[in-house]
Amino acid sequence: MGTVRFFNHHIKRSFLILAFCESVILFFSLWLAALIRFMGNYQLIQENLGPLWPKAIIYTVVVIIALIASGLYRRHQRYGLAGIFNRLVVAMLVAGTLMAVTFYFIPEFHLGRGILVLSIIISTCALLLSRAFFLYLMGLQGLQRQLLILGTEKRAASVNTLRRRSDRLGIDIVGYAPLPGEIPLIPKEQLVEVGEGLQEYVTHGGIDEIVIAVDERRGRLPYKELLDCRMAGVTVTDVLDFFEQTAGKLKIDIMYPSWLLFSSGFHHHFLRQFTKRLFDITASVMLLIFCSPLMLFAVIAILRESGRPVLYRQRRVGENGQPFYIFKFRTMSQDAEADGKARWAASGDPRITPVGRWLRRTRIDELPQIFNILWGQMSFVGPRPERPEFVETLAKELPYYGERHRVKPGLTGWAQICYPYGSTESAAFEKLQYDLYYVKNYSLFLDLMILLQTVEVVVLGKGAR
Repeated sequence: MGTVRFFNHHIKRSFLILAFCESVILFFSLWLAALIRFMGNYQLIQENLGPLWPKAIIYTVVVIIALIASGLYRRHQRYGLAGIFNRLVVAMLVAGTLMAVTFYFIPEFHLGRGILVLSIIISTCALLLSRAFFLYLMGLQGLQRQLLILGTEKRAASVNTLRRRSDRLGIDIVGYAPLPGEIPLIPKEQLVEVGEGLQEYVTHGGIDEIVIAVDERRGRLPYKELLDCRMAGVTVTDVLDFFEQTAGKLKIDIMYPSWLLFSSGFHHHFLRQFTKRLFDITASVMLLIFCSPLMLFAVIAILRESGRPVLYRQRRVGENGQPFYIFKFRTMSQDAEADGKARWAASGDPRITPVGRWLRRTRIDELPQIFNILWGQMSFVGPRPERPEFVETLAKELPYYGERHRVKPGLTGWAQICYPYGSTESAAFEKLQYDLYYVKNYSLFLDLMILLQTVEVVVLGKGAR
C-alpha cells in the first residue's frame, strides 16, 4: 500500500487505515456500552450523560494515545496475537486511568464506572479482532504491493536483507531483474528474466512499483522502458527512497552524495526551531514537576549505597560538534574509569552498582538531563549525544557520522525506539541510519510520536545496560 508523507514523516498507508478503523471502533464502543447500560433507552442516556459524542471523541483520543505508547502502531511489529493482546490490556488499563483523571478535572465528561469498564471490555475485544483481521489481510497476496527490484548487485542485495515479515508488511517482492553486465549477488531462485519488454512484464505481472537498485546506471538502465512504465502509472522508486519510506532509515552503506543533495528534507527554518524549543521548555518543566519524587528517591538511594557524588558529569558532543557536559545520576562505582579510558557500557557491566542497574533499567538515571534541555544544550528528542572519544573514532569509520550533529542531541530519539541498545561499532552504524532519518525529517509531529513510543521502551526496559 506504500507510505504517506505526513509532516515529513513516512507513515505506512496500512497503519493509517488501521488507525482510522480502530478510531471508529473506539468511538462506537462507548455508544454501545451506554446502550447496554441503559437497556437501549436513548432517552435515559440523554438524561444521565447528556451529549455523548464529545465524550466518545475524548475516549477515542485517549485510547489511541495509549495504543501508540504501548507500541501497537510501531513500524516494525514482531509480536503475534499473544503479544498484541498483552499490549492491548496494558493500553486499556492506562487509558482507563487517564479517563478517570479526565473525569476528576473535567466533571462534564464523567461517564460512570459501569459504562467506562464496559467500554474498555468491548474495545479490547473489538480491537483484538481488528488486529487479527489486519494481520490476515496483510498476508493476502492480492492486497500486497507487488515490487520488482531492478538490479542484482550490492544495492539490490541490501533490499534482500529485509527478510522479516514485519519488514515486508504489505509488500511482496516478485523478484530481482538482472541488467546487462551485472554479476548477481542474489540467489538464483529470486532472479526473474524480464527480457526486452519491461513494460509488458510489469503489466502482465501486476507490478505496482519498480525499485531501482543498480550499482552502475550508466549504459545499463533501460530509461525508455522505465519511462513507459512510469507513464502507465507504475511507481518508480530509487532504492534509497525505498529504504527511507519502508524501513524509516537512510541506508548509508549504499548512499551516494547526490541523493542527499537533491532529496527533500533537512529543513531548519525559524518556526520549526521555535516550536521545538517551546515544546522542550514546556515538557521539561512538566516532567521536572512530575518526576521530582523519583529524583529525590534516586538521590537517597545512591547516597545510602555508595555515598557522594550523586550526579555524574560527562563530556559529550552536541549540536554542530560543540562539546558540553551531560548530567546523569551516578550508576557506576566511583572508580569506574580510574585509568581515564572511555568505555561503552556492556550487558552485565561489573562497574554498575545494584542501585545503578535499577536506575538504568527504569531510565531514571537520565532525568537530570532535563536541566541540559532547559539550558538549551539538548532537546527532548534527537540523536543521543556521544562522548568525544567515541565520536572521533566513529567519524573516521562511519560515513556521514558528523551529520547527526546538525541538530541538538536528545533525551530519546528515533534510533532508541527503532534499534536496541548497542555498544559496538556495528550497532553504532545501524543507529546512525535511524539518526540521519530523524535529522532529515524531524518535526514536532515526529517528536510527539517518538516520545509516546518511548513509553514502551522505558516500561519494558528495552536496551537497558
